[in-house]
Amino acid sequence: MFLFGVSVIERVKPRGVHCETRLYNAVGEKLRGEHGIVTAQFEIMRYLRDHPRSRVGEVAAAFAAGIGAISKGVDRLEARGWVTRLPNPADGRSSLISLTASGAALVLEAERTFNNRLDELLAPIGPDEVGAARTTLAALRRALEHARAGLPAG
Repeated sequence: MFLFGVSVIERVKPRGVHCETRLYNAVGEKLRGEHGIVTAQFEIMRYLRDHPRSRVGEVAAAFAAGIGAISKGVDRLEARGWVTRLPNPADGRSSLISLTASGAALVLEAERTFNNRLDELLAPIGPDEVGAARTTLAALRRALEHARAGLPAG
């Protein structure tokens, strides 16, 4: 679709990517300062809170990330005592990952920080605009998932 000779994606892409990056960085700075974690670590731990006993591949699929990257991230979380790997009784080649008690406590604290910082950053925008953005991004994600677009290779 073209609008004034420029595709809509070309007009939206830089703004959307830049906004997401700036939000991610701003929230990450707050998480790092208050909890000593980065946004990606928080997101993995929050996923594990909501999906205990997950395999690395399941976490990777949820974030459209490479298995190797997620595995290394889980290694770092495990080294800090926030997650544990248990043998998968259904498949001896994989592990089931869950939060430890200290990981669960950290996620609870960090989630408040995450939500408060996000609320601060979105405060200048009205709830209608935030809702419209949420709806649009959810539709875009569904379309990308349906097309299996943007998945990591491996």
